[in-house]
Amino acid sequence: MEKVVQVQLGEFRGLGLYNLKDMECKRDDCVILSADRGTEYGRVVCEVESGADVNIENLPGKIIRIANEEDLTRIARNREKAKQGIQTCVKKVEEQKLQMKVVHCEYSFDNSKVVFFFISEERVDFRNLVKELAGIFHARIELKQIGVRDQAKAIGGLGCCGRSLCCHSYMREFIPLTIKMAKEQDLPINPTRISGVCGRIKCCMAYEAPLYRQYAKGMPKRGAKITTPQGKGEVFDVNYLERSVKVNLGEGKTTKVMFGKGDDE
Repeated sequence: MEKVVQVQLGEFRGLGLYNLKDMECKRDDCVILSADRGTEYGRVVCEVESGADVNIENLPGKIIRIANEEDLTRIARNREKAKQGIQTCVKKVEEQKLQMKVVHCEYSFDNSKVVFFFISEERVDFRNLVKELAGIFHARIELKQIGVRDQAKAIGGLGCCGRSLCCHSYMREFIPLTIKMAKEQDLPINPTRISGVCGRIKCCMAYEAPLYRQYAKGMPKRGAKITTPQGKGEVFDVNYLERSVKVNLGEGKTTKVMFGKGDDE
């Protein structure tokens, strides 16, 4: 019976569905597969549920085998070659005075293709660069423009929590993020406090946003005028998770007001 699995192609080239046929594998297994006019390697992310609307005939390729020791050695060797590849590409970029920053390089498993990832704030004409690199590496060359979040995902690192970056360790795709999420969580709108190592809003804000929205229902915002058992006052502090506010009653007096449990608890 044929099965379909989701695979992370290479280290940084997105997810795809591939035919596993009658082989057995588990999550995080390294596999060798046929794809895009060559042989690639990838990491199994998950098995597609039976009954999902997937056309086996339209899949981009199929898995050839689970990677063996010889395959893993070759993959490691390609990673070392990729480090040298970045240096070569950077040198050529400087020679051609192109406004781009090369951040990552990947070889296909069979070395028939080399992919370079770069960051640029403007559109870059890299046709001459591709020709030069093809002559140097004797392989198909692909240059892909990415953003700063993609760069963090490729390189990895540690977040302010001390753990590996979410995007590098397990996130399959980026979540849309907005300043509104920080405001809903009553966080200071300070870039150094709400930004990750990529300079964009921290991904973890999206994880917590739904819970904060739920707990904020029926609660006054900071600066609101409310009436308490001790009198009228102005809210100067809000704790959404505790569902409490602190109120300034004037003349140096404050009080704390609880709002009970959230609507969905």
